Amino acid sequence: MIKVTGYAAKHSFSRLKKYEFEREDAKAHEVEIEVLYCGVCHSDIHQVKNEWHNTVYPCVPGHEIVGRVTKVGPAVRKHAVGDLVGVGCMIDSCGQCEACASGDQNYCMAPNSWLATYNGPMQPKSKVGENIYGRDNTFGGYSNMLVVKEDFVLKIPAQLKPEVAAPILCAGVTTYSPLKHWGVKAGDKVGIIGMGGLGHMAAKIAKAMGAEVTMFTRTREKIEEANKLGFDAVIEDDKQALKDLEASFDFMLSTVPEKHDINNYVQLLKRNAALVLVGALEPMAPVDNMQVAFKRRTVAGSLIGNLAETQEVLDFCAEHNIGPEIEIIRMQDINDAYNKVEKGDVRFRYVIDMASLKEEMGE
Repeated sequence: MIKVTGYAAKHSFSRLKKYEFEREDAKAHEVEIEVLYCGVCHSDIHQVKNEWHNTVYPCVPGHEIVGRVTKVGPAVRKHAVGDLVGVGCMIDSCGQCEACASGDQNYCMAPNSWLATYNGPMQPKSKVGENIYGRDNTFGGYSNMLVVKEDFVLKIPAQLKPEVAAPILCAGVTTYSPLKHWGVKAGDKVGIIGMGGLGHMAAKIAKAMGAEVTMFTRTREKIEEANKLGFDAVIEDDKQALKDLEASFDFMLSTVPEKHDINNYVQLLKRNAALVLVGALEPMAPVDNMQVAFKRRTVAGSLIGNLAETQEVLDFCAEHNIGPEIEIIRMQDINDAYNKVEKGDVRFRYVIDMASLKEEMGE
């Protein structure tokens, strides 16, 4: 067993604090990873606070992980000691269902679905009566060490700084996957709703694909920020601006992480165009189907991305020299960071320097 130090929440109302636990040593097809950086995702906060009503405590969040391989199992062929690698939202799937067989591990159809990097299976034993993974809780990247199956470990391109690569493992692939799936191409007009960690990353990726990008935000302060990043931006309640943009977008992506009304955006879609939601995982306000039907528009959802897409987006960002705007924080500042994320005060993605955790370990 490996002794591990991390930060965990023990209740929905508690702050994250130092937490010591153990991981099993790497098995034949697993690698041990020293965590160097871990991004802070809004879903970490949802999970810690049990806002999706499925949290397993103690909860050690973190699924935007970059680290260095320190040990490999005897059957490992894809990675070697010293490799710079990444781990995203998944650390296992059934590998046998139709979705997994087609490479879509993120839509695993097994009773428990995929095994999350933290918080255990997406469908826990308490809901489905079984657990094919034998692990009711998993502990994520807010820790100094991970042990992961080699197939779920990604390679970090040398052109990417490790701290910049970390948020790409969730925010990057969550936006890249629908842009790719719905065929966004050069010359398309793309609208990105929300200017947080996912939104600004989506805009950068769409622009690198050759699209013309417009961002939508609730706050005037973010208009200037969008312009600095090279994007046009619109206040979401500017009725005249929305009217001028009716039926003009080939694709729209909503990255807003909570319930919101999308009806005004549906009207901005061209005939046969799609509005895809990736931020909110909860019931939404009703959609006016007349606006959908009369132009054969699509309103859809998308969930992170598969392993191949995650490696693709890492390579894509390296090739196009793009990455998230980040702010490095210490592990000890995580509770303050959560408060700022909830208030919308962060621009745009916090990344934890896990070297700071060594202070808790007496190193």
